[in-house]
Amino acid sequence: MRPLYLEMSAFGPYADVTKLDMDKLGNKGIYLITGDTGAGKTTIFDGITYALYGEASGSNRTSAMLRCRYARPDIATYVEMEFELRGEKYRIRRNPEYMRPSKRGQSEGRMTKEPARAEISLPDGSIVTGISNVNRQVIELMGLDKNQFTQISMIAQGDFMKLLLAGTNQRMEIFREIFNTRPYLQLQEQLKKEAGTLYNAIKDDEKSIRQYLAEVR
Repeated sequence: MRPLYLEMSAFGPYADVTKLDMDKLGNKGIYLITGDTGAGKTTIFDGITYALYGEASGSNRTSAMLRCRYARPDIATYVEMEFELRGEKYRIRRNPEYMRPSKRGQSEGRMTKEPARAEISLPDGSIVTGISNVNRQVIELMGLDKNQFTQISMIAQGDFMKLLLAGTNQRMEIFREIFNTRPYLQLQEQLKKEAGTLYNAIKDDEKSIRQYLAEVR
């Protein structure tokens, strides 16, 4: 997956609309995001991860914490991202639940709750809407859930040690999803089962042969 364009509005420390044309970075290397403490580096990770999975990149930030506290009340909070995957382009947009001014004239000055929403535009022009539907679509496309994605595709500040300390079984599961080797695991398990059946049959035959030899003596 290669991010092409990221737009964040009233998201994290960005009080207004922030647009990043990531396509200019090219497609021939690893991207390193640097900057002073508090410059908003982690928010870029949060924006990409939130667009895909509806969650921040770190476990200590919930979606309810993503709206910028310094944003004007009338500024909408959302993240929109265009990305390329296997040569095809997708566009996804999400917004968390947050409070905004009521749009009804009689409720002027009052706040109302903006519900969380999500939609993804597919290469064939169709649009998938609804948080659970979009989540399933993204996991199907990526072959990774949010935890796996943040461990191998983007290493956020302070999270590198988690990758180093991941257990063998956890790493195996991650790589199995990345390289789509699950069918080989199923074949391995089937062969192991059949080998066990044949082994037991051989043991039964050996037992019968020993009984026959004992009778000959």
